[in-house]
Amino acid sequence: MCGRFTLSKPVRTVAELFSLSEPPPELKPRYNVAPSQVVAVIGRKPDGQSRGLALLRWGLVPEWANDPKSAFINARAETVHQLPTFRDAFRNRRCLIPADGFFEWMDTGKGKKKRPHHIRLKGDGLFAFAGLWSVWGEGKEKLRTCCLITTEANELVRPVHDRMPAILRPDDYDPWLDPGTPVDQLRGLLRPYAADEMELVEVGPAVGSPRNDGPECVAPAA
Repeated sequence: MCGRFTLSKPVRTVAELFSLSEPPPELKPRYNVAPSQVVAVIGRKPDGQSRGLALLRWGLVPEWANDPKSAFINARAETVHQLPTFRDAFRNRRCLIPADGFFEWMDTGKGKKKRPHHIRLKGDGLFAFAGLWSVWGEGKEKLRTCCLITTEANELVRPVHDRMPAILRPDDYDPWLDPGTPVDQLRGLLRPYAADEMELVEVGPAVGSPRNDGPECVAPAA
């Protein structure tokens, strides 16, 4: 499971990487994005060609759910195309979730505190998680929500956690957002990212509280 991530890059960098058709709203640097918070999401505009940025709540609520509290922050790559919770969104409502890192906690033994680690690309570049979005309710109750998809961990992440977010490469963005891409091809995009292109840094305890959202969350541990 991935339950925290970062997006600290300037909005112009986001616009350039994702070829947005219009300048997006200013984005505050985020160093500790947590579930139920609003996150930036990239998707196709109604014209079917250009891309736009929207702000959605992290925690996907299926459109048929009885209770909006039934929110899912992650979907598993192995079953996302089959489970009723995600199946329709996987086929019809895919998105990109910009990020520049994510957190996982290493279990260091019984009775000891788990140690948080920030995992990112070498060079600290911007990237995108594979995501899904949904709309629940109507009128004032309408909720626009999203989740990210996880896959098995690569060799770098595995000592910390057995899962990691599915990170898409820029060449994958168009097929991921294209409504005509076959399911088997989509599933093939949800693979572990190359370990030799990533780095892992142990950080301090500040990230443990979602109330903390400053550079201290990604500062290396003492």
